[in-house]
Amino acid sequence: MRTTGRRAPRFSVLMPTHNRADVVGYAIQSVLWQTEQDFELLIVGDGCTDNTAEVVGRFTDPRIRWFDLEKAPYFGYANRNIALRQARGEFIALAQDDDIFFDDHLALLAATLDDTGKEWAYSLPLWVDVNGTVVAYPMNLANSSELDVFLTRRNSIPSSCVVHRRACFEQYGYWPEDVPSAADWRFWVRIIEGGGRANFAYCREPTCLHFVANWRREKARVFDGERWPMVTSQKILPGATEQEVYFDAITAHGGEWVSALREKVRRAVDRFAWRAMTELVPQIAELKSKERESRRSAETALRSLEKANEAAPRLARAKKKEKHLLRQIEVIHKSRSWRVTSPLRAISRMLFR
Repeated sequence: MRTTGRRAPRFSVLMPTHNRADVVGYAIQSVLWQTEQDFELLIVGDGCTDNTAEVVGRFTDPRIRWFDLEKAPYFGYANRNIALRQARGEFIALAQDDDIFFDDHLALLAATLDDTGKEWAYSLPLWVDVNGTVVAYPMNLANSSELDVFLTRRNSIPSSCVVHRRACFEQYGYWPEDVPSAADWRFWVRIIEGGGRANFAYCREPTCLHFVANWRREKARVFDGERWPMVTSQKILPGATEQEVYFDAITAHGGEWVSALREKVRRAVDRFAWRAMTELVPQIAELKSKERESRRSAETALRSLEKANEAAPRLARAKKKEKHLLRQIEVIHKSRSWRVTSPLRAISRMLFR
């Protein structure tokens, strides 16, 4: 139930966490430095056994609410719903405990929802790999093919990029709690499909940095320029986290650093598109040409096979007739008449040489 007795903030920011005391402080601070200051921050500890509570306790901002809960199944979706049912904001923003918001994250996504009247919005995702490389993933759901993939197959939008209206809970329910993963995505699909497949808005500016989760680090996820628009990279020194390095870069240079990064994103996406036009498109054209040639060869072979299949009965009949004639000849050769006339055949051969 919604808490009463206080003025509702514009935003409720949900930050679930599980044993990320090493980086959760950066995520919290990135919420506190927002230009949009009308928010509450709901930090949900899902069975934390490290010093996460101590890190959260260092922040004395009264807008922070700490939910120190026992571990829930899977990724703790049931615990997240406990906090979400107490959220009072007009908008729900989702923050990951290892991601960093830019200072205008809430303001830009609120404007996106206000301008469009939609229920669900997201910003252009920026992914950061374990080496500190930033790549862009310009997922535009306005393209029907991308929307089909998103609704039916997989999600490529980090939850930190997403804001939706709180009223969605009343209309579409809360997060499913009985799924092993991607409960947030399943909930988003309900929102979008509930609004007729157009119930979303896209903020084309990147508004946060999404880092590889610690439970994925064993795979050492590294992005390459062949599949991703490469934006920038920061050197990660031994003993430092990617979050620490980028947090220090942002705090050292403020809005100038974010503005420069966004310009790099635009250039990276343009470069990737240009390379697609000048390199990938010709390659695709060549592959399609080879495909057409292979298809023609296959069709020719199929026609030959069909003709062979048509001729097969005639060939079988001819072979059967040949065998019958050979048997008749063999019978003649074994007959008494053939033996009697043998001298006559020899004389005939001599005469007609």
